[in-house]
Amino acid sequence: MGTLIEAEVHHADSQSQPADAPFSTLATRRHQMFPELTGEEIDRLRRFGEVRRWAPGELLFHTGETGPGMFVLLCGAVKVYQRDGLGREMHVVEQHQGSFLAEVGQLSGGRALVDGMALEPVEALLIPPERLRAAIIAEAELGERIVRALILRRVALIEKGAGGPILVGKHNDPSMLALQGFLSRNGHPYKLLDESDESTLRVIEQYAARSDDLPLVICPDGSVLRHPSPPELATCLGLLPELDGNRVYDVAIVGAGPAGLATAVYAASEGLSVIVLDARAPGGQAGASSRIENYLGFPTGISGQALAGRAFVQAQKFGAHMAIPVKVRTLHCDEQPKRLETCSGDVRAHTVVIASGAVYRRPGIEGLDRFEGHGVYYWASPVEAKLCKHENVVLVGGGNSAGQAIVYLSTHAHHIDVLIRKPGFESTMSRYLIDRIASLPNVDVHPGSEIGALYEDDGGLASIGLKSPCADGIDHFDARHLFLFTGADPNTEWLHACGVTLDAHGFVVTGDGDASCSLATSVEGVYAIGDARAGSTKRVAAAVGEGAAVVAQIHQLLAALPVRTTA
Repeated sequence: MGTLIEAEVHHADSQSQPADAPFSTLATRRHQMFPELTGEEIDRLRRFGEVRRWAPGELLFHTGETGPGMFVLLCGAVKVYQRDGLGREMHVVEQHQGSFLAEVGQLSGGRALVDGMALEPVEALLIPPERLRAAIIAEAELGERIVRALILRRVALIEKGAGGPILVGKHNDPSMLALQGFLSRNGHPYKLLDESDESTLRVIEQYAARSDDLPLVICPDGSVLRHPSPPELATCLGLLPELDGNRVYDVAIVGAGPAGLATAVYAASEGLSVIVLDARAPGGQAGASSRIENYLGFPTGISGQALAGRAFVQAQKFGAHMAIPVKVRTLHCDEQPKRLETCSGDVRAHTVVIASGAVYRRPGIEGLDRFEGHGVYYWASPVEAKLCKHENVVLVGGGNSAGQAIVYLSTHAHHIDVLIRKPGFESTMSRYLIDRIASLPNVDVHPGSEIGALYEDDGGLASIGLKSPCADGIDHFDARHLFLFTGADPNTEWLHACGVTLDAHGFVVTGDGDASCSLATSVEGVYAIGDARAGSTKRVAAAVGEGAAVVAQIHQLLAALPVRTTA
């Protein structure tokens, strides 16, 4: 669900906070995290749920099990706590009459991250997820307070690491970084135990883990994964959704970047049944942007993950189904409704929106793959920034994503050397970023420079050699961290069986190649938006605009269908 920490802590009512401010502001927002409802407000919610009772010691919800919805306490007290995979208990909060129990995962009926136990006889109004979404929309002012509280509660769980898995291993292990990145971008709490810590070594011994078993993952239910992949971890945590192959959606959106999420918000808010599929996490390439400052309405800037986090919750609020992480393998356009073949089953829909964006381009540097995730990175999140703190960094790229990364990493790294092939940034980067980079004392830009070779020592990546010396004679840089922002290729391989027309570079052609505003592809009922579309403007605002525009075109096609089945 993206990084909901920034998404709500840096809410519109606190725009004076910088985009990378510490999250201590949560301490001042406890009244928003745990508001008390009045009797009149509770009465307004009664039509959305049913009253149930629990005896002392009985669990209202349990970690790892599907959450039943939101509980509004009418009488009694409930203890909310978490017991991790090592059996340790952490107190979260105690709730009483007038409080409500839930966190943001209950908008979609996700698994509970904590336990809730009745301390005395409890009577509560239980509002299931679909009725909770209806209540939030019907009771706008009250719904806003509830949604903010649900998000802030997830924020608190993330800060404490409560309700999530325990990751055991080396903090700079590429596999560990992949798991951390996956959990962070999906807004899921976790704890990290570094191998260098003595208590961590005891945990490793407890499970008789060998070096090739690391990272070790201890799931909340106590099960242990040895060197898992992100999809295996997702399965353990119950993040993989159950797809109903018999259901027919109005719209299936492939890709949860800004374009796809915008489509989901507008389509779901207008009453269309929507499913969003993404192989990794919300945000797409924009999720790698540490701070976007030229997006309308955010004068102090917003991170790509924060923007995606807000849109993710917004789409769920209107009833869009989120299937993340689910990889789409093939689109079958010869069937009606159209069928998407995924790693978790089939999805059928009357219309399909291609919002799958692009994948990071890997330069043709010999031995590059040996260092990926262990010295070579394609985005600059807090996980990578922590690894290169007070160290030298080399960054390649001259676009806005590179510029945002330079500015962000400059507050962590000792020194950054930037390599660009062109004479300057002027033709590829926004002016505000160019000016900011020019003012950074620990950043040097080297025009007309390209990487020639990577050198290693026993510690991994050791230095970066150039194809030819810079103007000042430098032919290499001693640095253990290399960030590559060298463009991206369209993520459209899954379309080859469908017959959708692609251009010579693999981007999806729309509008019959004319100058119209049509986002339709060569296959009826299939549309393309965002970075995957040929001729698109590579800006977040443009992607969001296309996401809104495509919904109007989808309405026109659906209205022309003789019969619209849903099952």
